[in-house]
Amino acid sequence: MIRRAEIKDIPRITELLTQVNMVHHVGRPDIFNAATKYTDDEIIGIIADDSTPVFVWADDGDVVQGYAFCIFKQFVNDNMMTDIKTLYIDDLCVDENTRGRHIGSGLYEYVLSFARESGCYNVTLNVWACNEAAIGFYRKCGLEVQKIGMEKIL
Repeated sequence: MIRRAEIKDIPRITELLTQVNMVHHVGRPDIFNAATKYTDDEIIGIIADDSTPVFVWADDGDVVQGYAFCIFKQFVNDNMMTDIKTLYIDDLCVDENTRGRHIGSGLYEYVLSFARESGCYNVTLNVWACNEAAIGFYRKCGLEVQKIGMEKIL
């Protein structure tokens, strides 16, 4: 079942945030600390804000097995960018113990449907180059490269 996240889901969401962060920390320890992306208080605020919807996939016991943090973005009256409305996927995670059960693709399809119903032009996200599994998943979902971030370590 996919639904909006609730306060009761925060402990489980935090566990999943830790899993995601560890992928990044292991891949780029020079950039990522071994900590979660959001505190519980930050998650409370995010869940309460309709401009940052969070969706969870809960199993039959109502235990969260995956989530998608989203953010509405729009450049209104910008000199360079058009006024399109975008739903940005800030974070998508499926519990490492339940991967392969189409939870991630279910969440992604739900987000696409939500974005269409919300009048969005597109859905975007960022993925770190060190997260090859995520890159493969997103390509399989039909996403294409929109922009590329580059760096030179000094």
